Amino acid sequence: MLGMLNGATRLFPIIGDPIAQVKAPEGLTKAFQERGINALCVPMHVAPQDWQSFITTMRTTKNVDGLVATVPHKFAAFDVCDSVSERARFLQSVNVMRRTADGKFHGDMFDGIGFVDACKENGCSFPGKRALLIGLGGAGTAIAHAVALAGVSDLGLCDLDIARRDNLISRLKTEGFPARAVGNDASEFDIVLNATPLGMRESDPFPVKTGSLQGGQFVGDVVTEPEITALIASARAMGLSTSNGIAMFEKVRDLLLDFLLNPRPEAH
Repeated sequence: MLGMLNGATRLFPIIGDPIAQVKAPEGLTKAFQERGINALCVPMHVAPQDWQSFITTMRTTKNVDGLVATVPHKFAAFDVCDSVSERARFLQSVNVMRRTADGKFHGDMFDGIGFVDACKENGCSFPGKRALLIGLGGAGTAIAHAVALAGVSDLGLCDLDIARRDNLISRLKTEGFPARAVGNDASEFDIVLNATPLGMRESDPFPVKTGSLQGGQFVGDVVTEPEITALIASARAMGLSTSNGIAMFEKVRDLLLDFLLNPRPEAH
């Protein structure tokens, strides 16, 4: 994988806290090299209090051509972009930033459409269905928007941050999307989606109310490590169709690669 590593290598750091769980460094680096591009995706563990100083350094590091943001930096990444896509502007978060010709950073958010694409590929049909989404962080907010765009008839949103939840509901309703505040009882929904970190550790509580998964539901999860979370395992044991975090990662990786390597006119 490091055969092309030299002084001309272009860098695309991925920033998170924690960072050990991310799959992008290997996946993106392999994709760069398969295309004959001398580039490397490097994991960087940056705490929130160090975010601003890190970005200042990245702006002056001339061989950094883009950044990938993961938990908890997606909202902070939006704030430091010089320009963003319309999608990112609505979401107020980004998961990727590319360097423009004038040295500035342009951002976009692909978590939502990548997750929805993965669910569709694994058998989920969104139009007219009732969907429950738990977790409205950077990824969850993007997923909420993408699920709404996919045509659900009802979108129940659950998050511990009440202000963030209500703000997102208000913005979605302004766009004409059906969104409402709910708890984590999945029993009334056709589609059940977890966008929280719950499931990364064995000691984590179950993201939905125990016993509320029902026959005929579709279950999706963003967690990549472990590949099969307790939620996905429980759903599969019931014979439900599922989509896991690895499936989402593969879709998002391809979208990130296209964005980073195929610049288009910037949105301001």
